[in-house]
Amino acid sequence: MIAGFINTFRIKDLRKKILFTIGLIAVYRIGAFVPTPGINGQALSAFFESLADTPGGSLLGMINMFSGGAIQRLTIFALGIMPYISASIILQVLTPVIPALERIAHQDNGRQKINQYTRYLTVIITLFQAFFISLWLENPQSFQGYQIVFNPGWAFRFTTVLTLVTGTMFIVWLGEQITEFGIGNGISLIITAGIISRMPAALIQLYSLVDPFSPAGGQIQPFTLVIMAMMLVLVVVAIVLITQGQRKIPVQYARRVIGRRVYGGQSTFIPLRINQAGVIPIIFAQSVLMFPATIAGFFKNEGVNKIVALFSSGSILYYVLYSGLIIFFSYFYTALVFNPKDVAENMKKHGGFIPGVRPGKNTSEHLDHIMTRIILPGAVFLAIIAVLPSLVSATLHIPFLVASFFGGTGLLIIVGVLLDTERQLESQLMMRQYEGFMKKGRIRGRK
Repeated sequence: MIAGFINTFRIKDLRKKILFTIGLIAVYRIGAFVPTPGINGQALSAFFESLADTPGGSLLGMINMFSGGAIQRLTIFALGIMPYISASIILQVLTPVIPALERIAHQDNGRQKINQYTRYLTVIITLFQAFFISLWLENPQSFQGYQIVFNPGWAFRFTTVLTLVTGTMFIVWLGEQITEFGIGNGISLIITAGIISRMPAALIQLYSLVDPFSPAGGQIQPFTLVIMAMMLVLVVVAIVLITQGQRKIPVQYARRVIGRRVYGGQSTFIPLRINQAGVIPIIFAQSVLMFPATIAGFFKNEGVNKIVALFSSGSILYYVLYSGLIIFFSYFYTALVFNPKDVAENMKKHGGFIPGVRPGKNTSEHLDHIMTRIILPGAVFLAIIAVLPSLVSATLHIPFLVASFFGGTGLLIIVGVLLDTERQLESQLMMRQYEGFMKKGRIRGRK
């Protein structure tokens, strides 16, 4: 593996791509510390610290995680990449439903048009979010009495909307530049960089809980710390196995003679991933459960708060609903992104068939039958990983920020993105006749 990392910097083009990617991520992290004008940063940080120990987090906490802590300081990148993710999900959901979008998606340059529509929708979503955030910041009751804005009014609202919209679109541009000229998926790497940036704060909190001379010292014993480390390794290994796990469906292509040439006749396979939906089900489930509680917090109504308390994080009902929603959205999102009918038609068009299965409708039903069954273990695993940080926090009595790195959306994203980036680096090395990160036998080139 060390030799593989050294080889990445021996290739000039690859070295430029890596340095370019690191440089743009550094720009993103610097922007996460540039404050929005007119904000009392100390009061805002104090408010978010009061939310830090919430067992399941909050909608604001989830947005703060994706923005790398930028919303806690309300910087120019406060909204982060979440509006772009929301726009992408909305268009993915609407494409199979709206015939016009489906026709565009099947065109030669359909992907470029869909990406352009995603940018337009991102601007619209960001405008609405930024405007309501400016109104929310002006209301001291929403912040437990903290005065967040120095000079409320339309001047502050206009400045905030302009700053946040510009910051979000600049992040989108950075991600696209990384994808085009760097290594890996730019948007995913930016999200990962934001999540990893919270690790130092989590390690500091963990050290204060272990250090016997700190105010909270001795709360975590050395034996408990060893168990936590072993548990972290096991969780990461399990995530890697589920992320990489797939069912290979064999496909045979019939031979075709065109002129004097013979086409087809090869065997291949269709990889059906166990976790086809990624972290999207967790994001959907968190949004559905946390949004009512977050909205109820803005209105001081005792009856509403009692109802919301039944579904608050930490209760058994919350975990049951949370797990059920994750499993539901796993099936729902997979049905949107994977269409067995289209796969069967494309195979039939190119002379492909699954051995023992008739082409056309039977192939579509066969793929749907297999996909429906392999989704369940992946969905159940997602539910366990999503609930795990809350259980670790409640069982070991540690802050949720520390427990969040033992599972949840953040750890899934980090592992998935790093695996994808490693695969891209591996392919770049193999193209240039270099050994990759993992040895798979001797590479034989031309003599």
